[in-house]
Amino acid sequence: MPILLLLLLIFLVIPALEISVFIAVGGAIGIVPTLLITIATAVIGTALMRSQGFSLIQKIQKETEAGRVPGEDLGHGAMILMAGLLLLIPGFVTDAIGLLLFVPPIRHALWRFFVKRMNITIVQPGGRPEQYRAKDGVVDLDEDEWAQKPTDPSTPWNKDDPRSSGGRIEDKRD
Repeated sequence: MPILLLLLLIFLVIPALEISVFIAVGGAIGIVPTLLITIATAVIGTALMRSQGFSLIQKIQKETEAGRVPGEDLGHGAMILMAGLLLLIPGFVTDAIGLLLFVPPIRHALWRFFVKRMNITIVQPGGRPEQYRAKDGVVDLDEDEWAQKPTDPSTPWNKDDPRSSGGRIEDKRD
């Protein structure tokens, strides 16, 4: 049912809203200024997508070279691409949403919103799919995927803490 509502929104509600806003703005400022604004937002969107996209690609390359996964940067890249596409679509509502997606704090907030609701499935060659949910904060490992190793005797731990077993847990999956 949510897919049906999303399709209804995309194909009926948004175009109807765009047409009504376009008519209202055209009636208030005239047809030529309205068309010029529409063309200007497409040009501005292309320029913003190009400049922010190139800087983001460089950041992703640096993260990858440093051995880190650029997950959030890839999410920002997808949002920048979406923002550029929204600015290319004629209309004031899509332009407003597109311009908002170019603002880094808004993209960051949207990324956090999506990450809390994300389910991640990792499939390794010859292995079974493993489900991870970001909101859990816990990675569930089977017994054959971890081992307890003794810690260095010079490493202090709290003997009174019942959670302390005097060792460390090591991931065997790597």
